[in-house]
Amino acid sequence: MFRKKRVKSVNIGTLYKENRLIRYTEFLLGVFMMAIAYNIFMKATNAMYGVGGIAIVLNKISSIPNYITIFIIDIGLLLFSFMLLGKRITVHSILGSLLYPIFIRLTEWMVAYVDLSQIETIVVVVSGAIVTGIGLGLVFRAAFTTGGTDILNQIVSKYGKMSIGKAMIITDGLIVVSCSLFYGFDILIYSIITLYLISMISDKVIIGISQSKAFYIITDNETDIKKFLMQNLSHGVTVLNGRGGYTGDNQKVIMCIIPTREYYLVKEGIKDIDPNAFFLVTDAYEVSGGA
Repeated sequence: MFRKKRVKSVNIGTLYKENRLIRYTEFLLGVFMMAIAYNIFMKATNAMYGVGGIAIVLNKISSIPNYITIFIIDIGLLLFSFMLLGKRITVHSILGSLLYPIFIRLTEWMVAYVDLSQIETIVVVVSGAIVTGIGLGLVFRAAFTTGGTDILNQIVSKYGKMSIGKAMIITDGLIVVSCSLFYGFDILIYSIITLYLISMISDKVIIGISQSKAFYIITDNETDIKKFLMQNLSHGVTVLNGRGGYTGDNQKVIMCIIPTREYYLVKEGIKDIDPNAFFLVTDAYEVSGGA
């Protein structure tokens, strides 16, 4: 008689409790960096994105402090999140929604000690995007958000039946275009550059910079290519069973993880052994386990 294999369940709550000190340290540092970037760089260039961009416009019109506008909008979005997304999703946005405007208020004094008047605007924009991107990445890596348009994106994604990426284009795009009407085309360009850099840099902070490549190879010279990878380059390989979607023919797929620095060598080696080989190369951000 065979014993039924026990299935191990994963408790999401337990995962959040692990490394709590590290997570909260990263979160607080991330929010702090975002607040500094907002006060020193974003307000100086009027680069518009998210709730902070709305706050800058309203400050110009009504002189309402930016942190108050951000706080009020974030509280409103939290309420919508509770009603439309539920408690489980909303709970990870509460702390960030409250602390972000508070940190903006606490770091306003730094502006007086930073003179950006002699620096090109594009340099200021890029610097602000880099600091914000690193901060946002730390917040996301700690499994939190700072609320604001992060909540709005989730709502639009759920009820608009679209991906988060498309929701971000719609919400942030509308905010950028609308706010830029007050400041001109150059601000629109700066805002687009800022959003792109923030997205790219935060992703790098979350998943890291790829130090490895994963090769998936389909070839008629399976033995020679395996020999090249294992004996010449000393890399392990895994052979997967595949089947052609059109022909239905069975095929072997060679998978191999190699350091990024050897990418060109492996690519040229495969082409030299089998010029007709089909291979796919992807970034491997984390490699774990195995012998």
